[in-house]
Amino acid sequence: MPKFRIVAVLILLWNLLGDVAYLMQATADLDEIARHDPVQAQAFREMPGWVWAAYAIAVASGTIGAVVLLMRRRWAWALFALSLAAVFVQFGWTFLSFDIVAAKGPSAALFPLLIVTIALASTIYARRKQADGTLT
Repeated sequence: MPKFRIVAVLILLWNLLGDVAYLMQATADLDEIARHDPVQAQAFREMPGWVWAAYAIAVASGTIGAVVLLMRRRWAWALFALSLAAVFVQFGWTFLSFDIVAAKGPSAALFPLLIVTIALASTIYARRKQADGTLT
């Protein structure tokens, strides 16, 4: 399997995990979560609708971007850029308004940092593949 296809499939799998995480969190029993992680349950309870919408846009545009990347379409980067922007909106609320780091400690920033890094890397990768002619 060519390197491009491997990278594109990995990006798709990562984004599908994001879709699953969104669906699980959006439909979660907050009382059950509160028994194990009261701060996370509080964050989900307090999360405004616009943040949930940003989260949905982030995962959906990332997944569609990955499919479009596999189809070798040049506009895949724009979908990844939209996903990245939505991730910033979502985590902007999480870190600035809810202040998850104050509530859970610095380790609470690690997974969001990974998400931002992969979203940025996906955008850059698709843009470079557009520039080198891999995407049409």
